[in-house]
Amino acid sequence: MNRRNFVKSAIAASALINRRAVAASNKVNLAVIGVRSRGKSLATGFAALPDVNIAYLCDVDERTLGAAAQAVEQRAGKRPQLIGDLRRALDDKAIDAVVIAAPDHWHAPATILACDAGKDVYVEKPCSHNLREGRLMIEAARRNKRIVQHGTQARSRPSAQRAIAYVQSGKIGKVLMAKAWDVQLRDDIGHKEDAPVPKGVDYDTWTGPAPMLPFNENRFHYHWHWHWNYGTGDAGNDGVHQIDMARWALGVESPAEVSGMGRKIFFQDDQQTPDTMNITFNCGSKALIFEMRIWNPYAMEGVDNGVAVYGSEGMVQIGRWAGKSGFKVFDRKGQEVLFDNANEPDTHARNFIDCIRSRQAPNAEIELGHISTTYAHLANIVARTGRNLKFDAKTETIVGDAEANRYLKRQYRKHWATPREVV
Repeated sequence: MNRRNFVKSAIAASALINRRAVAASNKVNLAVIGVRSRGKSLATGFAALPDVNIAYLCDVDERTLGAAAQAVEQRAGKRPQLIGDLRRALDDKAIDAVVIAAPDHWHAPATILACDAGKDVYVEKPCSHNLREGRLMIEAARRNKRIVQHGTQARSRPSAQRAIAYVQSGKIGKVLMAKAWDVQLRDDIGHKEDAPVPKGVDYDTWTGPAPMLPFNENRFHYHWHWHWNYGTGDAGNDGVHQIDMARWALGVESPAEVSGMGRKIFFQDDQQTPDTMNITFNCGSKALIFEMRIWNPYAMEGVDNGVAVYGSEGMVQIGRWAGKSGFKVFDRKGQEVLFDNANEPDTHARNFIDCIRSRQAPNAEIELGHISTTYAHLANIVARTGRNLKFDAKTETIVGDAEANRYLKRQYRKHWATPREVV
């Protein structure tokens, strides 16, 4: 039995013992945590589903709530309650699930709190700020028998599913390697001084269990991605999508060795995380390569964020062409023999809601998300230490490198959201 089937069976079995599925005649009541950008998009997407009710929108920056509420009301005809403390939604027994689109450093704490409160969870990628948190999320989901969907939406995209099926059919021969790339133009964020907290922002709650730093706009909205205190760089922000598809295509679990480089070579600004990476993951008989450049305006092989899967008889490339998602197949001579650009939308939100009702494992169940996010974390550790790594998947530790192992966890300040397993 493979891991995915095992996870599905385990969740289904536990659901028979502790079933909390929503009655088919009722709407699923959701709270959306973090609604400025991605959260606003998720809120409106879920609001469009006929069997979903967006009951709460939660954000620590009250300036973001009005626009998100208006978008949900326009889509669903009902205005949700607006709150600044996620615990209000977790304490509401009518809430079935939460959607988490807060910054990375909140993904695990909010997921664990939600699971312990008996809620199912949709959590955006990357699932965790550090590797240890990902394991704590799995444990929280299992002990509470919760459905947790990770925001790697390609798992629910029909064209991606067809691409993976094509790879695994044997039509490109023996599959030996996959390459995932994140090649796009990001902003130079410049330099900014620390400043007073803006009116309407609960900065203490925004910081959460992370160490407290002075407020700085270059560490706040969206720019937090590029600071180790809160984010995981573009490896975790965007790269995990491509890494997940590459790992899915190869059919591999965690890597045994990680080598390469990652550093800032272009941006001369306040970003801490790398703008350039070239990382190789040794997965036994197969290899996965991740390449990242976020300072160029041109794509690679015609695709800014893509995956190429190499077999002995051909190659499958997954990406977006002219704004349409799909995949191409090339034969052993490098000639294009198939172009699937049907461009159907993903059904990730629909899959999550269906699994809340059925108690079956969702397409991007949290353990699948954790393993793919592990690749991003290990790539970042190579960048931060400047060394190659050997990884023990059973213990989820780095072999023989005390400094590297320190990056598998983080320091937490005393806060109500600090995961209880780390204090």
